[in-house]
Amino acid sequence: MTAAAIGYSILESELGHLLVAATRRGVCRVRFGQGAALLVAALRDEFPFAEIHPEPARLEPWVAAFRAYLEGRAAHLDVPLDVRASQFQRRVWDALQSIPYGCTRSYSEVARQVGQPRAARAVAKACGANPVALAVPCHRVVAKGGDVGGYHWGVERKRWLLRMEAGEVAVAPPHGGGRGRGRTTTPASASLAGQFGRCRSISRMAR
Repeated sequence: MTAAAIGYSILESELGHLLVAATRRGVCRVRFGQGAALLVAALRDEFPFAEIHPEPARLEPWVAAFRAYLEGRAAHLDVPLDVRASQFQRRVWDALQSIPYGCTRSYSEVARQVGQPRAARAVAKACGANPVALAVPCHRVVAKGGDVGGYHWGVERKRWLLRMEAGEVAVAPPHGGGRGRGRTTTPASASLAGQFGRCRSISRMAR
């Protein structure tokens, strides 16, 4: 994807900094990192011919949606996306967006859902190529047998997201990026999990 102009905003979250970048058509990149400057530098490297500049005011409605999700106040991230994908990636990412809040699927289950039951490894690769963290919830895909599996932005972040969606008591957030210390509860998230997470428990695989 190329774009004449890309605006970005940086959100400080429980999981470190979160960069939200967007063209005029929609969100094109969402990624976690430990420093705003590094996230912006990576965005510039990825889009060397685009005009990249901070646009917190324009992006605030979308950033607010990510903030609400990360604070356990929203189960859905209804933001427009502007990302390039192969046909297979698009099918996988569409399947990921259909996984309910508080639920998980295995890579093999997603492969069956997209009509290619032998393509579990390709599904994992498509998850790793996801350019919009959370908006396409690749953190909800886990390894068969109960292992949490990989995550492009760090397995500890994935574990925390799964616990948050499950409405569980959470340990201190990873990477020192959060407000909490020790053990904290997430009552709003627990309510959302009860409302939307009508599927098998993810507690064992998230630990």
